[in-house]
Formats: sequence, C-alpha cells, structure tokens
Amino acid sequence: MNHHGATRLSAMWRSLGYLLGSLFTAVVALFALPVLLVPMTARAWASWHRRRADRLLLSPCSGPVRVGTWRVLGWLCACIVSSLAFGLVVVLCAGNAVATAITVPLWWALPAGTGAGGFAAGVPLSGWGTALTLGTAQTVTFAALTYWLVPPLARLHARICVALLSPSAAERLARRVETLTETRADAMKAHGAELRRIERDLHDGTQARLVAIAMRLGVARELLSEDPLMVAGLLEEAHESTEEAMAELRAVIRTIYPPILADRGLAGALAALVSRSAIDTTLDIGGLGTIPAAVEAVAYFTIAEALTNVAKHSQATRTTVRVAREGDRLSIEVTDDGVGGADGTLGTGIAGIRHRVLALDGTVHIHSPGGGPTTITVRLACGS
Repeated sequence: MNHHGATRLSAMWRSLGYLLGSLFTAVVALFALPVLLVPMTARAWASWHRRRADRLLLSPCSGPVRVGTWRVLGWLCACIVSSLAFGLVVVLCAGNAVATAITVPLWWALPAGTGAGGFAAGVPLSGWGTALTLGTAQTVTFAALTYWLVPPLARLHARICVALLSPSAAERLARRVETLTETRADAMKAHGAELRRIERDLHDGTQARLVAIAMRLGVARELLSEDPLMVAGLLEEAHESTEEAMAELRAVIRTIYPPILADRGLAGALAALVSRSAIDTTLDIGGLGTIPAAVEAVAYFTIAEALTNVAKHSQATRTTVRVAREGDRLSIEVTDDGVGGADGTLGTGIAGIRHRVLALDGTVHIHSPGGGPTTITVRLACGS
C-alpha cells in the first residue's frame, strides 16, 4: 500500500471511531437530556465535542466554547440528530461488512433465511459457491462504501459542530475587546514591574559602581601629587569598575530591547539566537519586510523563551523555528520532537509568551499531545 493509501486508510479509521463515538454520545444524550439542558453541563459537553471535531479536522484545539446558551442548546439538538443519522449510516455500512464477513462462512450452521448467514445480496444461500461469491461481493461492497463514505461524513459532522459552536462576528469582537482589556491590564502591570526591576538593577548595580568610581577618582585627584603609586592603583580599580558597570548596563539594556535587533534586524538576531541554542535547531525564515520594533522584540523574546522551555522540559533532540510574513501578520512556529504534554497553565514560560503576544493583539496556539511533538504557533499583527 502506498503512502496515500495508508494515509486515507488511517483517516477512515479515525473517522469511523469519531462517528461511532458521536453515535454513542447521542444515545447517552437522549437518556441524559434533562441533565444536559443545564447550561453549564451543556457548555462542557459542547466544549468536549468541539475538541473532538478539531482533532478530526487537524485544527488547533479550541478552548472552552464561548457562545450563547441558546446556541449551545441548539447545537445539542442538531448534534443528537446528526450523530444518530450519520452513525446509523456507519453502522449500516461497516456493520454489514463485518457481519457478512463473519457469518457467511458459517451459513451452513445457521437456519435458512436468518440474517447474513441465510441471505447474501437478497439471494438465499444454498451452497458454498453462492456463499463465497455473493458473500464476498456483499462484504467488498459494504467495505468500499465504508471506505469512501465514512471520512466525508465525519468531516461534515465535525464542520457542523465547529460552525454551530464558533462565535459569531459580534461574539468574536466582544471576546477580542475583553481579551485586549485583560491583556492591557496585564501588560500595564508587567510594564510597571519591569520599570521597577530596571530601576532596582540600575540603582543597586550600575549606579552603585558609578558612585564608587567617582569616589576613587576623587581620592586619586587629591593624592595626585602626594602618592603616585596609590593614584595608579585607584585608577586601575576605577577602570575595572567602569568595565563592570558597562557590562551591567548592557545586560539591563538587553532585557528592554536587545541591541542585536537594532544591529542585525530580526532575521540576524534570530540566527544568532538559534546558533546559541542548547538543542540542534533549524531556522526557516522568509522575507519579513518592515516590522515594528515592538513586534520584533516580542517575536525575539517569544522564540528565546520557547527555545529555553524546549531545552529545560521537552527532552527533545531537534527543534525547528519557522518565521514568515503572511500579509499583515507575522507567523512564528516552534516545533520540537520531545515528549509533548506541554501545559500552559504550569510554570511561567508559556504564560509569559502568552502575555507578551496577547498584549499586541496576537494569538497563541499550543499543540502538545502526549508523546509529542509540541508546536507553538504565534501570530502577530505587524502592519500592511
């Protein structure tokens, strides 16, 4: 079997499991309908189904469903009806294929006219020739129907689920405003904390060294004619302290806006960053055009934090960083071959990335199934 055939067969099995699961949950929903009519329960049920649909469609998994209660309840009714209808088609096709394949060889042991063992293609089975010929034809027919019908039916069901549970334009706008309000507040808090950190670093580090240098130079000026040897020692100490102060000042500046971005641009800065990565990292970067400095800084720190997380937690051996301009958006994708299971709610790495990106009205998607791979996808608005 070639690669295309194997891929389609795998999609068929996933689609079969998806529709059978939907049929089972629809039957459960019919018996538990009073419970599912509770808005909180219905929303949790809808979120679970939406994630199943996203996985089938190979889309980034969505978070909790954020549509109105009436839309969720409307989806529930549509889900039950479509799951029963599509599920019964699957049972008809796949069930007949399996039942015929199992029972036709046993036609002789079954009473005449009972199920697949008594009939094949509507013809009574009276001998091995009829059983093998018609039974094989019926099995192949229903298997072919399953192979060709199940994947498109599953995708249709999943798209219906996604369409009914996706926010409307007004709901997306409201959510966007809410997100921007939250991230603006977070950004203001982070900005205030960053200013306090910079002030503390400059006060405790660079400023203290500059004061010490000034004191040494003052003493040296007073002793210039009296003790040249001590003056030389003081000047040497002042020179060393000056170099240390400059190193501390550069370190503070790098946390604000890496100078390498101004010197080499985003492409050059990322090439240098990747070359220092603790894990074998490939950089794939396209033409970026002109990007605002704030977006460049967020992109640089996002990739730096992602690579740090990979080195610390993923047990990966290879990482790929892709950066591309897509119209007025900057797309960033960091993929590793590690163990997966990344959780944005734990630790500060992914949370820091999310706060930086959302503050610029960007988006962050994390796909990290158990066993890997992990992919972090970031999109930032960078002007037309």
